[in-house]
Parts: sequence; structure tokens; C-alpha cells
Amino acid sequence: MSVEGRKKALRELFAPTVDRLGYKFTPNDEDADFLLEQLANIEAETGVPYCPCQARSKDRAADMRMVCPCIPFHRKHYDAMRRCWCGLFVHKDVTDPDSLRQIPEGRVK
Repeated sequence: MSVEGRKKALRELFAPTVDRLGYKFTPNDEDADFLLEQLANIEAETGVPYCPCQARSKDRAADMRMVCPCIPFHRKHYDAMRRCWCGLFVHKDVTDPDSLRQIPEGRVK
């Protein structure tokens, strides 16, 4: 499958899941397209769509917490930021994703 085809497939696959979690794709289409392309490339290389901005370890169990969409594994952290780590997904009520910032996990209470 082409990268473009896989990006479309990933979008269709993820949309209902993140919707049920209270999230949506970032309204920044350029960012969404770039991040979906990275996911497609990582999946082509590794067989798994790992988050493109989190470093994988050699521990498969730990790395599975970075399979997109990883919202369920990091829910408290992402709810505090109102976005996932890479920014592909934002809370449904977010209209300006550029105003959202990453928060180190240790700072989330």
C-alpha cells in the first residue's frame, strides 16, 4: 500500500476510537498529514504505528504504550495537555492547537 493510502486508512481506523475517547484529529491539516505520514513510515519499517515523537526502547511491553493512538495509556497526562504528545489528536473542544503546550509527565498532578 502506498504511503498516501496508508495515511487515509490510519485516519479512518483511528477516527472512531479517538472520538469515543473525547478527542479528534488536530484541525491543523498540515500537521495531521505530516504526523500520519510519519506513522505510515514507522509502520512500514517496524510493522507497528508507533508514535513518531516518542523514543522506543527495546522493551516491547513498554513500547506498546506508544502505539497510536496511545491516549488510553497516557490519559491523565494527555487530558492535562488537552492533546496527545505529538499533537495528532486534541480534545474535541480545541480550536487552536498551536496554543497547547506539552507538559512533562512528572508535572501532571
